Amino acid sequence: MKAIEALRTATDSILSNRVRAFLTVLGIIIGVTAVILLISIGEGTRQFIKNEFTGLGSNILIVVPGKTAKEGGTHLGTSAVRKLVYDDALLIKKRSRHIQYAIPVIAGTSLIKYGGRSRNTYVIGVTEDYFSARNLSIDTGRFINASEVDSKRHVCVLGRTVKNELLGDANPLGALLTIGDSKCRVIGIMAHKGVTLGFDIDDLVFIPTTAAKEIFDTDSLFNITIKVRGESELEAAKKDIKEILIRRHAGQEDFTVLSQDEMIAVMDRILKIMTGVLAGIAAISLIVGGIGIMNIMLVSVRERTREIGLRKAVGAKNRDILRQFLIEAVMLSAAGGLIGVVIGIAVTWLIPVFMDFLPVKLSVWSIFLAFFFSAGVGIFFGVYPARKAASLEPIHALRYE
Repeated sequence: MKAIEALRTATDSILSNRVRAFLTVLGIIIGVTAVILLISIGEGTRQFIKNEFTGLGSNILIVVPGKTAKEGGTHLGTSAVRKLVYDDALLIKKRSRHIQYAIPVIAGTSLIKYGGRSRNTYVIGVTEDYFSARNLSIDTGRFINASEVDSKRHVCVLGRTVKNELLGDANPLGALLTIGDSKCRVIGIMAHKGVTLGFDIDDLVFIPTTAAKEIFDTDSLFNITIKVRGESELEAAKKDIKEILIRRHAGQEDFTVLSQDEMIAVMDRILKIMTGVLAGIAAISLIVGGIGIMNIMLVSVRERTREIGLRKAVGAKNRDILRQFLIEAVMLSAAGGLIGVVIGIAVTWLIPVFMDFLPVKLSVWSIFLAFFFSAGVGIFFGVYPARKAASLEPIHALRYE
């Protein structure tokens, strides 16, 4: 039997039992659709996180107190031997030619009051360079300047949410807010930024670092945010930072320098594992679908036993029967895979329309992976029924009732 004839015979057999064929491949359809969707959501989430980091500035290094050791890929934090202070940031900026900005950051939560209104929010003490380093934009007024940092002026820049909650529609510029026990004059309102990496940028208040030291009564920095001049200088900048701070901290490396790439890599590994696990769970549907194909093919062999005997009686060889039933199994799984691919692509395209909060990114490799895996399932689970059909004796097959 020629391949084209075997293909036509397999097609006729499938089309003669359309409902049964559809129910048989339903598991394949669901599995392929689920694999494409879950991989698309995983890839979309990874891209979303990468964009979030990039949106907060590129070529950024973060110096945090405490040494972080790596063992077996796990980060183990140790308590800080010595805190980071304002002069650490000044010295880093002064002694490294690779660093554009070194921003001492103090952060804390405080009650913000204006008139009869109050709100607990996150207050961040920064210098004038933070605006440029973190790609922030001003909607009204201006950002903190160098003279205000040097003179420890109690001025503040409000996020959009804080401004709306406390000042409403009133002119915010020049208003006096109470942060903790200190009065701060509003000099600017940030442009809308939204939620980034879990932080609502619109619900923040920015003040000079020197003012934050007084308001929070601390000289300990939350971190030092470093802006490196160029991507090619990141490693050189990290080396400079370590040498400068180790010398200042009496030979102790009691701090950690984190890069955006390292933070993205950690999140990327976590998301890859999660995506792989979810895709593996979805692939179970393909296995179940393959078992369904094997089951229906065994039924088909039993129903067509006399036909097999007749074909063998007129000269069909074992390999012809084997090929016929194997092609039928592969066609079933491939058809299910193709339908699953179409549905998976359609749903992936529709998700941003109806659920714009869910990031998705359709990957061509996931489509090919799901489709060819479904075809492979058809081959794997189709071999046994095909071999059983090919092994039938013509005389016994012709006598089968």
